[in-house]
Amino acid sequence: MKTIENPTPILAGYKALVVGVANEDSIAYGCAQAFRAVGADVAITYLNEKAKPHVEPLAQALGAAIFAPLDVSKPGELEALFAQIEQEWGKIDILVHSIASAKKEDIKGGLLDCSADGFALAMDISVHSLIRMAKLAAPLMTDGGTIFAMTYHGACKVVPNYNVMGPVKAALEASCRYLAYELGPKGIRVHSISPGPLKTRAASGLKDFDLLLNEAAERAPVGELVDIMDVGYTCAYLATPYARRLTGETIYVDGGVNIMA
Repeated sequence: MKTIENPTPILAGYKALVVGVANEDSIAYGCAQAFRAVGADVAITYLNEKAKPHVEPLAQALGAAIFAPLDVSKPGELEALFAQIEQEWGKIDILVHSIASAKKEDIKGGLLDCSADGFALAMDISVHSLIRMAKLAAPLMTDGGTIFAMTYHGACKVVPNYNVMGPVKAALEASCRYLAYELGPKGIRVHSISPGPLKTRAASGLKDFDLLLNEAAERAPVGELVDIMDVGYTCAYLATPYARRLTGETIYVDGGVNIMA
């Protein structure tokens, strides 16, 4: 299979905000790398001071024009980030929402045992934060733009041990469709991206995740797992004018695993 070498800088002049980089294995980092490879400027966020030392070298390697803290559960941080983007860039073309969270006991336990406050927390951080970001990003997408959110196949099919995140990701996908409808007249397109199993820090918290990886590799028509750059280049393509009339889709980047019975 051919590899991607020296891609054309088709996103030169674009400004991309990537939220959710935690380490070099993050899907968000793959997106940021792909955007840079095709010419876009990137802004990178980090969750807190504990996460900063892990994310800062990655931001520096990408030449990130903006590097700022963002914990969507803290009042004011999201607004401060977009105020900084408006001041330094004046616009934004691409937004990647690659964050999700739930209480450990709710991830480990079944849906029947999920607490009300735990469910609300997972929905707020994993879903409603996208809506809040989109509301702040839309006025800055003066030439239109593209918004991405990261989902998983467990949103539409039962994946054992995915538990509370299944309903949460289903809500995320529905939110993307409704945002695509509301923001379409402004030239803003919205997609949910559904990668196959990847060795990320978030996924490592799922029970029997290694078994899920092995099964996906065996079932994939292409015969191998995808990586974070596959996800990144898919988003890069969708952000180009070549995909100007695609919106509201859930795009699978999984080597074809989702088509298998």
